[in-house]
Amino acid sequence: MKKRILYIGNDLQVDSFTVTYISFFSKMLRKEGYPVKTASTRSNKALRLAEMLGLIARYRDTTDLVLIDTYGAMNFYYAYLVGKACSLFDLPYIPILHGGNLPERLENSKKLSQSLFGNSKVNIAPSRFLYDVFQSYGFENTKIIPNAIKSKNYPFEQRHNFRPKLLWVRRFQKRYNPVMALRVLQTLKQSYPEASLCMVGPEKDGTLAVCKRLAKKMDLEVRFTGKLRKKHWAELSRNYDFFINTTSVDNTPISVIEAMSLGLLIVSTNVGGMPMLINNGKDGLLVPEKADEKMANEIIRMIQNPGTAQMICKNAREKVEKFDWELVKDEWNSVLN
Repeated sequence: MKKRILYIGNDLQVDSFTVTYISFFSKMLRKEGYPVKTASTRSNKALRLAEMLGLIARYRDTTDLVLIDTYGAMNFYYAYLVGKACSLFDLPYIPILHGGNLPERLENSKKLSQSLFGNSKVNIAPSRFLYDVFQSYGFENTKIIPNAIKSKNYPFEQRHNFRPKLLWVRRFQKRYNPVMALRVLQTLKQSYPEASLCMVGPEKDGTLAVCKRLAKKMDLEVRFTGKLRKKHWAELSRNYDFFINTTSVDNTPISVIEAMSLGLLIVSTNVGGMPMLINNGKDGLLVPEKADEKMANEIIRMIQNPGTAQMICKNAREKVEKFDWELVKDEWNSVLN
């Protein structure tokens, strides 16, 4: 009999939040035959935490295993309290690690981290980056299972010529440095006046308003779509050739994996787990953090060398085919059972 799972994470469906991994993963688990309950859809933080803890108490006798989406910011404290509740009711739990700022949390909240991660059944890291960090802090109960996608939902499109058309997909938040995308576009326009940028994602901390003002001031052609469903931004991607990832903190973001599958050429800052996802020059390009001129110059180099660009995109697609759910699900079945 399949394990009965309670999956605790941020399952918000409002415009101010991006779709989180719980939406995809819980659906895939159900298709594998696991009974799965999820929480929480509450936007109010106090109500969200209350619902999470309440469901653990309510379903403790009909739950075999608790999955906990775990990030490094405020969500970390939710995960900690959920872990304590699981321990109180003698429920095994598995933190699923997300976010490039988790290493900072391990350093700054050592006792809470030891309680949460040290008492888990296993910690699931989506990348070698977080796996190595957790191992270095003594959490040997950590295993790598990569973030998964359904490759058929992100069909590869071969590009023969590469235009200065850029796509950026992320939440508008300072840590993801969306302003850098505008500066990249500004530099590109010196060589390609027709250069354009599309930025997909919801507002978080006022950064979207900053970007809109800056785009107007710089007289840049920028389209701001707000939050889009994954299938909609995947369709939108056909109009663009480069996917730029400008973040200052990162792990192995699903959006980059999806863009690799779609055939966009990835140009990313070399931070966090990105060098473990992208082999620089082979299946994507990496530049130093905040190096907007370097990023623009790499894009120009690829426009001028379409054969090299095509090879990089082809290699990227081959790499992310290993992230397909049909391959990753066996690893999850092994852990869950």
